[in-house]
Amino acid sequence: MRATVFLDRDGVINHRIMGGYVNHRDAFNLLPGVIQSMVWLSQRFRVAIVTNQQGIARGLTDPQFVRDLHADLERQVVEAGGQALEYFVCPHHRDAGCACRKPRAGLLNQAHEVEAVDWEKSFLVGDSDSDIAAGASKSVTTIKIGEQGEPAADYTAASLRDAIGIVERVSSR
Repeated sequence: MRATVFLDRDGVINHRIMGGYVNHRDAFNLLPGVIQSMVWLSQRFRVAIVTNQQGIARGLTDPQFVRDLHADLERQVVEAGGQALEYFVCPHHRDAGCACRKPRAGLLNQAHEVEAVDWEKSFLVGDSDSDIAAGASKSVTTIKIGEQGEPAADYTAASLRDAIGIVERVSSR
């Protein structure tokens, strides 16, 4: 079993497009310090990106574009000294009732099927209440980027870079 850091994508790794979708390269803008943060995390933990991408179901985002975008992000992390990343994507519409769409824990369970997750030593970093609910359902330590919501996260941080300090403190206990 391995400790895993689950990261939401939009709003944690890249700027969230309010009311829109990342469906072309110009719309995927990394937040400050993300590559360095992902390098640090990937050198110490398994890193799994867990992301709802309903734009695929709505026909607004091409699934191959999403795969290419993720491959490019991973390339940047590896070139900067990090380890390979894993991606778990829910392509379904929010009303589809699937098991993988956060706040359900299906994406986390998929990661566990690939390689057993040490839930007690794992983290989920997200910017939405549905992210935090998914992590809480598996009893991982949750870190919310932004303000506290419902359900309450274990910790809050201003950015992924700031979340690193929390991960470092909590994992060294």
